[in-house]
Amino acid sequence: MSLDLVALRRGTVAAARMAVLAAGPLALAGCDSLASLNPFDTTEKYVMKVEPDVPAEKVYDDGLGRMKSGDHEGATRKFAQLSRNYPYSEWARRGLIMEAYSNYEAQKWEDAITASKSYLSKYPNGKDAAYAQYLYAMSNYNQIPDVTRDQERSEKALTALQELVQKYPKSEYVSDARNRIQVARDQLAGREMEVGRYYLERRNYPAAINRFREVVSKYQTTRHIEEALERLTESYMALGLSQEAQTAAAVLGHNFPDSPWYKDAHSLVQSAGLEPREDADSWISRSFKGLRNLALGG
Repeated sequence: MSLDLVALRRGTVAAARMAVLAAGPLALAGCDSLASLNPFDTTEKYVMKVEPDVPAEKVYDDGLGRMKSGDHEGATRKFAQLSRNYPYSEWARRGLIMEAYSNYEAQKWEDAITASKSYLSKYPNGKDAAYAQYLYAMSNYNQIPDVTRDQERSEKALTALQELVQKYPKSEYVSDARNRIQVARDQLAGREMEVGRYYLERRNYPAAINRFREVVSKYQTTRHIEEALERLTESYMALGLSQEAQTAAAVLGHNFPDSPWYKDAHSLVQSAGLEPREDADSWISRSFKGLRNLALGG
């Protein structure tokens, strides 16, 4: 998404500020004393110089023009200039959101984060607050790494996107934010699965269960949930906790009867002479109770 790059015209441009610079030589008179400066001495030359400020409107338009030509760095400088030269004006507010946007377009994620956070701090109720929140969230989102690495950035992106939905429910960015939330959640679940499989391969079953439990408890709507339930079945069976293994398999079968992961879980419990059977008091059943009620409209 992009901010409308057409500058709004409001009122007249402020008059240029006048700066008077006067300079004159201070001559030495004689060897022992300095001559007094006579204010009425017509031989002294004073030069008046006019240094007009560049109107804020022109600075803003210059920034827009630079963005259009692909000079995002130059555009950023122009928009930042508005905050310095006109700190309490509407132009400063516009310049700050455009500074965030131009950094975002240049993929300078950290600079975009800084500018968007500054906007939210200075103008929490500003007309572009929802967009600033979106830029902040997306600047984190675009730095999400693969599941083999630390997911701190995914967590930041998820939190920022959820705040966008909660604080600005009528914003035009909400629909996209909801889709990004699902992707971020899937990424976090994927990380838990990655670590859980690592422990499972090394037969550290309690550590593996803790990771798969995170997925079942927090990320039930992600694509990893079916495998997580099967891996729980596998881990519990390895520890001899057959009741929990049966429950995991049963919940998997109830919710995803056609899943290949359910076939694996079913075969696993059957190999021990058991059948999938749900224990209503199990944490697994309780985790899925809310999801079932939601699906039924309860």
